[in-house]
Amino acid sequence: MSAASAAPASDVQQMLGIHDAAKMLGVTMRTLRFYEDKGLIAPQRVGTTRIYSRREIGRMQLILRGKRLGFSIREIKEFLDLYDVDPEHVEQVRQLRVKVNQRISDLRKQKRAIEQTLEELLTIDQQAQDWLDEAPVGSSQGEDNSRD
Repeated sequence: MSAASAAPASDVQQMLGIHDAAKMLGVTMRTLRFYEDKGLIAPQRVGTTRIYSRREIGRMQLILRGKRLGFSIREIKEFLDLYDVDPEHVEQVRQLRVKVNQRISDLRKQKRAIEQTLEELLTIDQQAQDWLDEAPVGSSQGEDNSRD
């Protein structure tokens, strides 16, 4: 009898093995084990088999979203830990706003730096093109015409 068949009927659809959980989330099994090792998820165990509940799948979706948005594993763990100790989620939402606003600020700074670099590179490219347009025809080939 499998772990899923021992669970109540409503939970059967929510219990997934590591392979199915990885496929559903679009990650590798190694990724799931990594986040388990970091303490961000805690799948149930039936012998040596990891069983992922709806809660663990939801936590993984939050982890993946946090990584996509540029948050560190430590920041994601802090946020997930708040979820467990704050049943009303008030502190979690406050902390989320603080982290999100900091990330927005960081990204705006990066955007300005990228725009500045892009403008500088475009200027250099245009100057190089202008120089090439004005250069004597034979000089770009590295020929030495002074011997003739």
